[in-house]
Amino acid sequence: MDTYDLIMRNAEEVVTDEEVRDLAADADGKRAYVGYEPSGVLHLGHLLTANKLIDLQDAGMEVVVLLADVHAYLNGKGTFEEIRETAEQMKAQFIAYGLDEENTEFVYGSEFQLEEDYTLDLHELELATTLNRAQRAMAEIQGGETAKVSHVVYPLMQTLDIEYLDLDLAVGGLDQRKVHMLAREELPGLGYDVRPALHTPIVADLTSGEGKMSSSEGVTISMEDSTEELEEKVNSAFCPPTRDPEGDLENPVLELFEYHVFPRFDEIVVERPEEYGGDLTYDDYETLAADLESGELHPADAKGTLASYLDELIAPGREKLLEIRD
Repeated sequence: MDTYDLIMRNAEEVVTDEEVRDLAADADGKRAYVGYEPSGVLHLGHLLTANKLIDLQDAGMEVVVLLADVHAYLNGKGTFEEIRETAEQMKAQFIAYGLDEENTEFVYGSEFQLEEDYTLDLHELELATTLNRAQRAMAEIQGGETAKVSHVVYPLMQTLDIEYLDLDLAVGGLDQRKVHMLAREELPGLGYDVRPALHTPIVADLTSGEGKMSSSEGVTISMEDSTEELEEKVNSAFCPPTRDPEGDLENPVLELFEYHVFPRFDEIVVERPEEYGGDLTYDDYETLAADLESGELHPADAKGTLASYLDELIAPGREKLLEIRD
């Protein structure tokens, strides 16, 4: 896989493709980041963007992980002491999951977001940005909460983070798109360059195929889950024999294969008794999805295989959590 294809693998959207192609032409040493609010144990939502960071490291890029303690404080996630304790746990889990520790820079937001230059730039953005524009940027992230002043400052800080972390590429879930577009609109007004943005997909709710998988609502899979808990969640997942049965539903089992399993394993083996056709081996997602649709691969076998590979991925992080808590 060439550098451009590796950067683009499983990207839902990039802004802009031309800028990403230029980046791919000379990717070595370029800096990409994702910001994570330290709010709990890593779950599959965090790990989807982590998979992309691993791709970018494989493409030769340096990775910055922003442990956004100030953002978390503005979002009411606890005291700074509590938030930083959570952030340190998250850092250990990311390394256990597979980020290259030598090529990953972990940065607390409070290391630079409280400095004078940053604060003055933030006030400049506050002067330049309408309340409605800031609220639109935050709406998809904020959800149904009542808006507070801190919520509209939040996306302005994310805009500045891209400059102050000296980045070449901003990465986030598709729900970060409006924030990244705000950055592209507003950074030039401060005399700063715009950067390309890459957005990863949003995985559907595990039990319904609707909306998005969320740690605050519905069922998600996290590094806290035991092997048995993970298997139970996957076995109860929505898994119709097609990828888009009603036109408005997704198959979360296939999405987890596509976005989590195939990027991390060269080959997927579905173990089956000889009386049911014997083992199936896949080296690409499309073949597995086609076999599920055709009936060659039974949903129960797909779920069992998915649970096994997901468990292998999160097991090191699970062990790290137990070590920290002991």
